[in-house]
Amino acid sequence: MNIAKVATLCSIDHVCIAHYTCRMTLFITFPSWISPEIIPGLPFRWYGLMYVVAFSISYGLIRLQAQKKEINLDSDQSLNLVLSCIIGLVVGARLFSVLVYDGTWYYWTHPWMIFWPFSNGSFVGLPGMSYHGGLVGAVVGAWVFKRKNKLDFLHLADTVCYAVPLGYTFGRLGNFINGELFGRVSTKSWAMVFPGASRFSTNYAWVREIADTLSIPYTQGQLLNLPRHPSQLYEALFEGVLLFLFLWFVIRPKRTKQPHGFGFCSYLIGYGAVRFVLEYFRSPDENIGYVLALGKEHSNIALFQSVFNFSMGQLFCLAMVLFGIGFLVLLKHKSQKTV
Repeated sequence: MNIAKVATLCSIDHVCIAHYTCRMTLFITFPSWISPEIIPGLPFRWYGLMYVVAFSISYGLIRLQAQKKEINLDSDQSLNLVLSCIIGLVVGARLFSVLVYDGTWYYWTHPWMIFWPFSNGSFVGLPGMSYHGGLVGAVVGAWVFKRKNKLDFLHLADTVCYAVPLGYTFGRLGNFINGELFGRVSTKSWAMVFPGASRFSTNYAWVREIADTLSIPYTQGQLLNLPRHPSQLYEALFEGVLLFLFLWFVIRPKRTKQPHGFGFCSYLIGYGAVRFVLEYFRSPDENIGYVLALGKEHSNIALFQSVFNFSMGQLFCLAMVLFGIGFLVLLKHKSQKTV
């Protein structure tokens, strides 16, 4: 087939030269070579390894701060601080996930199953971990460590907050490798089809419209797996790398001129604000949907319909921002009184 004939066939799209080329360039298919398992058949997964990397990086950055005399912690104390935060994080993340985000009363009536890592005779670990629950748990863990070692809690909180964003960047990459926590349906050229995403029936007009826009062939009533925002990568970049750079290179150098807790508040405000915005790209939990739906359109959580529709995660992020601002004002007021 010559170029002129191909161009004629695709002239209706005005996008690219050939129909198949159009399909290839309008969205991305999740790479088939990516597997959650490090070694097929063995219970070692990239997701778990990514969290080991995350905790290791956080520990290294805490040690770096101690070596620079920014906080008085020896290597054993640094390790115990990280371990204490990890234990609190895992417990808090799991409790929030099953008691707040699960959407059923199962774990409320079967609390012994909350930390049971088996399902139908197979080891599944602890699927479902809530960031905000992990945050609360990590704060409790740091508080317990502070009590045992008689250290200033806010000074510890600052130190941990400067370190963790770069660490959990790898946690988000683990989510991506698992093909989970993906975003809403999108027609952007970098949108991605995730194998485990929900399919949508072409009986719905909006599904047919998106399929037509992306030149996806379909039949009436067919279930389509539509491209979605790779929101895990958005979060890895903005909540992880960029937030880390801001806290480490802009806020941290001011720690001697600011009251203890300034870095902690900056983290709460920064993460909460960034995550609040990114939640508009991320797909809400299907079993919960919108917790607060104030937009004119709110019937379809697969699509972005209004900035006035809020997910559970957004409400928690808003609480982070408000708490961070309020606590920062309190710290400033207290420091001024002591001058």
